[in-house]
Amino acid sequence: MTDFPLRQVVIAGGSIAGVTAAQALRAQNFDGGITLLSDELHSPYSRVPLSKGVLSGKETPESTALPALGDDVTVHLGARVSRLRSDRRRVVLDDGEEVPYDGLVVATGARARRLAEPGRAGEHVVRTLDDAVRLKDRLRGARSVVVVGGGYLGMEVASTCRELGLAVTVVDRDPPLRRLLGGWLANLIVDTAAEHGVRFVRAPDGVRLVGRPDIVGVDCGELLIEADVVVSAVGDLPNTEWLARSGVRLAGGLVVDEHCRVAPGIVAAGDVTTRADGTTTRRSPHWTSAVLQGQTAARTLLRRGASVASPASSVPYYWTEQFGLDLKISGEIPATAAPTVLSGDPAQRSALLQWNQDGRPVAAASLNHRVPIAKLKRLAQAAVTGARTPPSPGTPGSTPAPG
Repeated sequence: MTDFPLRQVVIAGGSIAGVTAAQALRAQNFDGGITLLSDELHSPYSRVPLSKGVLSGKETPESTALPALGDDVTVHLGARVSRLRSDRRRVVLDDGEEVPYDGLVVATGARARRLAEPGRAGEHVVRTLDDAVRLKDRLRGARSVVVVGGGYLGMEVASTCRELGLAVTVVDRDPPLRRLLGGWLANLIVDTAAEHGVRFVRAPDGVRLVGRPDIVGVDCGELLIEADVVVSAVGDLPNTEWLARSGVRLAGGLVVDEHCRVAPGIVAAGDVTTRADGTTTRRSPHWTSAVLQGQTAARTLLRRGASVASPASSVPYYWTEQFGLDLKISGEIPATAAPTVLSGDPAQRSALLQWNQDGRPVAAASLNHRVPIAKLKRLAQAAVTGARTPPSPGTPGSTPAPG
């Protein structure tokens, strides 16, 4: 991949992708220098517990820390990258310092998308450890919360807030989770959330955060919802601004190939990346994707060529925990198809499910159902016969409810 000796690797970003890349480089016997640059002041940590354990207070901020890298990896905290000089093989920091590299791993992740203009107070997000701690403190003494966004993060935040006894309203343009999980499974989770007391409001024309100087509610067009706390969970933005004018391809993220290559001597991993697929690009901002990409990026950087570097897995695997449901998924769930029940009973909120499309399996999910991850991944790609198709969740004998 490079035509010069690989003596110094710089990893831009303290995300799980960046940490995994550093670990993989050492596991592959790379004995050169590794420098990891993180713009946060916290040592690298897991984001998984932020919307659940940390927000609820069941887990401490310290418990989120990832295993420390060895003394043979130099970690600089509070080091924000501001520019890439690929022509000189240097990363430039905010303070003007230039960090030279022979190989570069871009793992700068993403930041929370916000609805309010910069400087307005009262809009909470959950992306960083500081975000989660700040929101946890704000929830003390609160009685009501509005969560804008019905994706995984928004629903997890809503679940945690209900556990804390708060009145919760979830607002979204579209039916919650429908785009991510398809109609059948999304309906089951939304029904469960409603049983836990969550109120859902559709705002097809979007929303506007209201209140000055502090945000105190959400204008949904025909309905104004006021609350003690407003949380925006409306997606993220890849941190690619520092890569502008560097010659790398940006298209809704930093474009990589299946081996996480960006350019000679440069690879990337994690939420900052997007994969090119013909004329379209696609992101996969999941924990397991970040880990696999971090491993693949390290192999590609060391072995200098796609022919000897295993590609990152193209079959997604991800999970969510909310409203008493532990959901693990492999593959991509079709938008309209109902699953086949392989075991368990969805009405009892425990089942092993499989989706087929055009006669072949494309996804599998376990809902409060113990199954090895390897088996779940196999079920997303291997046909299973002799199972049954369930009715719409919560309505025995009916067809899936329309969205």
